[in-house]
Amino acid sequence: MKLFAPLYDRTLILSKHPRATWYLSTLSFSESVFFPVPTDVMLAPMCLANRHRALWFAFVATVFSVLGGVFGYLLGYLAFEMIEPLIRDFGYWARFEKAQAWFTEWGIWVVLIAGFSPIPYKVFTIAAGVVGMAIIPFLIMSIIGRGARFFLVASLIAWGGPKFEPLLRKYIEVVGWLVVILVVALYFAVKGGFV
Repeated sequence: MKLFAPLYDRTLILSKHPRATWYLSTLSFSESVFFPVPTDVMLAPMCLANRHRALWFAFVATVFSVLGGVFGYLLGYLAFEMIEPLIRDFGYWARFEKAQAWFTEWGIWVVLIAGFSPIPYKVFTIAAGVVGMAIIPFLIMSIIGRGARFFLVASLIAWGGPKFEPLLRKYIEVVGWLVVILVVALYFAVKGGFV
């Protein structure tokens, strides 16, 4: 049974849709607040389908991801009591507590690291608001972190897309299952306190 090839094909079709930039904007914004699917899932195929617009897509992803981050920050700052049950229900509470501890230890650098890495950025946007991080440093680090990530992905795809696309299509099932295994292993490592 093939699971990832149809998803990959569907994402490629969506990436060529006239409203693809709108979909990317929506995904980028919501991923920074609550949505579990990373922006790269839409950004990479869009860059592959329209390589000449890759940097524009990275810009759009960055802008809307940072706007979503500001919304998450405001939720943490103004309405944490209201969203705390959701953080617990979605299984992000341990990560949220760890994020708060990292803010104490590392300060604004945590936002930069969360913005660039696969760490759930949404947890840090809300935590930044809860701990009352100054908004200007939050914005600067978010722009740098998210921008670096999305422009790197877009640039790599635009540069190597035609070379990598046949390989990706051939091994998409293997890559998909490896990512699932990695996510599950990371989940248990975080839950067990190893990360």
